[in-house]
Amino acid sequence: MDRTDAPQILRDFLIYHETIRGHSKATVDEYYLDLRNFLRYLKLSRGLVPRKTELDEVPISDIDIEFIRKVTLAEVYDYLSYLSRDRIKQPNSAEPAFGISQTSRARKIAAIRSFFKYLTVKAKLLDENPVQDLDSPKIPKSLPRYLTLDESRRLLLAVDGKNKERDYCILCLFLNCGLRISELVGLNVSDYRGESLRVLGKGSKERTVYLNDACRDALEQYLEIRKDLVPTRVAALFLSNRRARMSVDAVQVMVKKNLTKAGLDASLYSTHKLRHTAATLMLQNGVDVRTLQEVLGHENLNTTQIYTHIDNAELRTAAAANPLASFSPADSEHHNDT
Repeated sequence: MDRTDAPQILRDFLIYHETIRGHSKATVDEYYLDLRNFLRYLKLSRGLVPRKTELDEVPISDIDIEFIRKVTLAEVYDYLSYLSRDRIKQPNSAEPAFGISQTSRARKIAAIRSFFKYLTVKAKLLDENPVQDLDSPKIPKSLPRYLTLDESRRLLLAVDGKNKERDYCILCLFLNCGLRISELVGLNVSDYRGESLRVLGKGSKERTVYLNDACRDALEQYLEIRKDLVPTRVAALFLSNRRARMSVDAVQVMVKKNLTKAGLDASLYSTHKLRHTAATLMLQNGVDVRTLQEVLGHENLNTTQIYTHIDNAELRTAAAANPLASFSPADSEHHNDT
């Protein structure tokens, strides 16, 4: 992403997150877009550009630490009010709606907080953090969508065609191991260790994912086909029709195609929903939440715990054990009559 308009102070922050913190390029790009929008708003609201200038046309290359030092918590709240009331959701829409979602606002708040924490704690360019007490909007919790066990089996059975072994193997790994799509496309042949996979997760953190019989069988069958397709020096595990590493988009298209073939609504599911499916099936079958955290590569246990709300047999058992579980007004009236 082109960052030529970014002032040096913002570039240093982005470099810190990309190199020291090890955040993905996509995450750093989001930080840039969110902070660029925030800085543009500040210049516009402070009257530092002509009043009729469109927000997306405000230059920020001249912003320095003195500009940042003047930021107040009141200004940040004004910006959040603008986001919730006046920011266009989809600029290219024929009839644009205004006000972005709580989730989007929370992400922008996280970027602003991270920026000022860096300036205060790491770069030590600010003595005080003006957003120390900045509140985040409450985000309504929504349960992740996932396939049932029967739907998962239907998806695996639907795989056919030219790349059957490859596609089946990919779906098998998604549904059994809960890999992220970036982790899957990044796999090399050397990452397969017979009983496990070496997976490079978020922040370049390595973890070992152990394989069950179904995954090992799928990998062995695919590797048997793969060895005749490319020389041994080709590192990528999953190959496109052009014999190059499969892209994220290619995997998504393949998954959607097979969901449709399985009679499932492809618009409701994605590779990430298959990750949710793996997590849910493991929890439903006795895997504890801390073990699941390790399997999925979650840094924070709270991220993993959302799956515990989906289907918990122990909670259902506890509800059934209540002495009032079988109470019926009709039965009660009959008892009183006798």
